[in-house]
Amino acid sequence: MSESSATSLPQALLTARQSTSADVWHRRPGHPSSQILRLLVSNKKKVSCTSKQFHFDYQACPLGKSSRLFLGPTGHKTSAPLELIYSDVWGPSPMLSFDGFRYFVIFVDAHTKYIWLFPLVAKSDVFTIFHQFQTQVERQFSVKIKSVQTDWGGEYRKLNTFFKSIGIHHRLICSHTHEQNGMV
Repeated sequence: MSESSATSLPQALLTARQSTSADVWHRRPGHPSSQILRLLVSNKKKVSCTSKQFHFDYQACPLGKSSRLFLGPTGHKTSAPLELIYSDVWGPSPMLSFDGFRYFVIFVDAHTKYIWLFPLVAKSDVFTIFHQFQTQVERQFSVKIKSVQTDWGGEYRKLNTFFKSIGIHHRLICSHTHEQNGMV
């Protein structure tokens, strides 16, 4: 068959019908529940099964089908730039950047959605970078940062004391719920 005719005709892979155990059918993609498998077996044209025992006790099944609930909007609205800044650190990168950076810190303004990204050699550099960021944005917008929201990672703990000393409200998200950290 020529290459052009092979690509123009619909193709399918067919195999001889085999009867297989319910356990094997369950372990195939999707891990169907006992109820679904019974339905498929009852219609002989769909699945041929050698056993009628439909009790599966795999720990991975319910975990694989679980999902997180949608957190939804918080209802918090900002009316001006720098009322709320979201921040998070990403890293370590599996590869060093050309300049030797392994981490990145991001700052997102909740009102304007402006994003500032700074490369870091170490997570501990967040303190120094925040000072640079603060000076830059407060000069650009002619307004002070009012609050910063973080995940309370170790890199932000040193900043917490600094925030208190200059009147920045430090908002914290629940641990391990990165979805709560706004745009970041």
